[in-house]
Amino acid sequence: MKFIIVFVALFALALASDPRDAETLRYDSNVEPEQYQYAVETSDGKSAQEEGHLEYAGTDDEAISVQGSYSYIGDDGQTYTVNYVADRNGFQPQGAHLPVA
Repeated sequence: MKFIIVFVALFALALASDPRDAETLRYDSNVEPEQYQYAVETSDGKSAQEEGHLEYAGTDDEAISVQGSYSYIGDDGQTYTVNYVADRNGFQPQGAHLPVA
């Protein structure tokens, strides 16, 4: 649950701008009981895609495993992309602009 909160916060930060300036160019989604996927792209150069699935359904180890990415254009005109995995090991982002631990 914590990784979902972190992901939502990071996603909101990455997409933070005046929503009146952008239009949704593409939005696809498929939500099922044990898996989902979505992709969205806006006219201001932002995009996100994610897929998740339920692991170990019906057991004490039941968890959601998520993988996805989001991109945005920074104030410097560069396109920044973050690829991530969020699972029982936490939120694990990767991007050329992110520091490596």
